[in-house]
Order: sequence, then C-alpha cells, then structure tokens
Amino acid sequence: MERAVRFYSQPFVFAGIAKLRAYWQNHSPIMDGPLILSLDNHGVPHRWISWQQACFYYAKNLVAWTMGDRTFTFHGGISRMTGERSSITAHSIIAIKGKALAAKGFHQVPPLNNRELFRRDRHMCAYCGGEYNFFRLTRDHIRPLSRGGRDTWMNVVTACRQCNGQKRNRMPEEAGIELLYAPYVPNKAEYLILTNRRIFADQMEFLKQHVAAHSRLVLAPA
Repeated sequence: MERAVRFYSQPFVFAGIAKLRAYWQNHSPIMDGPLILSLDNHGVPHRWISWQQACFYYAKNLVAWTMGDRTFTFHGGISRMTGERSSITAHSIIAIKGKALAAKGFHQVPPLNNRELFRRDRHMCAYCGGEYNFFRLTRDHIRPLSRGGRDTWMNVVTACRQCNGQKRNRMPEEAGIELLYAPYVPNKAEYLILTNRRIFADQMEFLKQHVAAHSRLVLAPA
C-alpha cells in the first residue's frame, strides 16, 4: 500500500515503511529534499542520508539521539483503528544506534575527484591566485604522473587552464612558478562539507567542530 508524504508542501509517494530499506538502497541519497547528517552513537560524523532513510531509522527505533535546530515532519497514511494520520518528525542531525563504524573510518582518505578538490582549494588557482568557475579549472599534479607523481590529495592542486598549460610536464620550480598554498587531505567532516552544497547552519556548525585547523574551510565559509 502506498502512502503520500509531504515535504515543503510537495507530495512524495513511497512504499510503506517496511519497504523503505529496499527503496533507498537502490537510490542515491542526493535527492529532492533535506539531507540529514547522520552520526554514529558516539557523535562522530558518518554520512549524509535522505529523508527516506531518516524515516526508516525513526520507524525502526534506530535513532539513538538527535540534535540540531531544524526539524522536518513527514506525514504517512491514516490508521483504520484510530483515524489518525501517522507522521515522523526528523531532526537535521541524528545519531544511529549500533557499532561505531564512523569512528573507524573518520581518518580514512576520502576519494579524490575534481568537484571536491576545487571546493577544497576555494576554486582558486594554486599558481596565479585567480578564482574561476568549475569549467575553467583543472586538476594539476604537482609532480607529474609521467615523472613518478601520484594521483593523491597531497600531490594535486587546483589550477586554471592557462597555468596548467604553462606548467606542462614540469615541476613548479622548473616552470618558474610557485605554489600559493599547500595541498592537504580532507578529513571525513570536511569531506562531508565538500560533498553537499545545501548544508543547514546547524549542520555546518557541528561539522566545523570536527574539521582540522589547517583546513581552508575554517578560514572561509563553504
């Protein structure tokens, strides 16, 4: 039986609560609607989840505790016995019961891709200091791959196409240019900031408490 859910006055229809797990396992959490920040039971940031996933955790009594200023209420079907409409109110930050999987993975190196790299570097070219949009930027390997460099966070910076073309297959000093900032590996909290463009203020405040002091996200808003 399908139930209608309303979010921001827009109707969403999904299968019954018992079927939610199968639904969201086959869908990306980046959906229309709020992304909820999930933590492990010890308060360590874990991942972004969709409101469908959050409803599943609430319905299965798997939410250990909550925090955050924002809440979202999702309405389900009407009970034949009571005549009342079911609803679930989810907080913007929820801790999930179970083993502390997030703590184990908090210091693991996150996957490298251009979108998060450019956001790490504030869309600023590491050589000329200019700020550019996504399509005018490139991933530059400080030590070129052909000369033994690796495709890792510590060997890449954001560069505009002109500077990258000038540098070519050389080290910066060989090309007569200097790095304006040093590369670094984002931790889990920073990576969560980098991967979500619609972060609520309470979520950002919580995540920034877990970001390393050298992060450029501490120096400027994401």
